[in-house]
Amino acid sequence: MSGFHDLEIYMVAFDLALKVHHESLKLPGFELYEQGSQVRRSSKSIKDLIAEGYGRRKYKAEFIKYMVYSLASCDECSGQIETIAQIYPEQAAWKELQQEYDLLGKKINKFIQYVETNWNKIH
Repeated sequence: MSGFHDLEIYMVAFDLALKVHHESLKLPGFELYEQGSQVRRSSKSIKDLIAEGYGRRKYKAEFIKYMVYSLASCDECSGQIETIAQIYPEQAAWKELQQEYDLLGKKINKFIQYVETNWNKIH
């Protein structure tokens, strides 16, 4: 692994952040700075926390802490998406994004478990 860009969870989080960004711009104008802004920030923070945590990988506790923060941001984003999907059921993409974020959360959780048990192999 030569950098955080090689982590599957980073690649998935990055792609999903782009999808959320584009979908959020389709929300009604008054939502762009309410729900839209919040979901954009939470989706982008997932990938950013993964990158920052990777930069701290020399220290196991720090690395895991930032991965846990990214999981928490993923949960926040999932909650935001759930709200949007309920408010705007005609925008089907949000339901799909909900499923993709649920899967990302599982992947981040698995990665945390991997780091906890295989620390000597990755730093």
